Amino acid sequence: MKKELDVAELNSIVVSALDDLKAQDISVLDVVSMSDVMDTLVIATGTSSRHVKSLAGNVVDELKKRDLRPIGVEGMEASDWVLVDYGSVVVHVMLPQARQFYDLEKLWTPIEKSDDESVEA
Repeated sequence: MKKELDVAELNSIVVSALDDLKAQDISVLDVVSMSDVMDTLVIATGTSSRHVKSLAGNVVDELKKRDLRPIGVEGMEASDWVLVDYGSVVVHVMLPQARQFYDLEKLWTPIEKSDDESVEA
């Protein structure tokens, strides 16, 4: 019987798989408060299309060793942005230009309201 990995273990394996192939600027974002469909967003940069594809492939391979298969993998053909979906953890591996343009970190960072801001309905 296979053991289910918790989110922290899954994050650790993903980051390690990315780091093994020299991914750049790995970010792990806790998005529990902003999403009902995932807990963590892992974002990494590859240096070329081939590197992006290899990084995403290594994530899939490392988790396959633990009997985990992704729900989906998108973008392997173009390889400027590959998304690997494991449900609670979603991995984005991008070329620098795509990462800068889409700025997922900014998109998935909660907006903090100052005390003097009021919200009107």
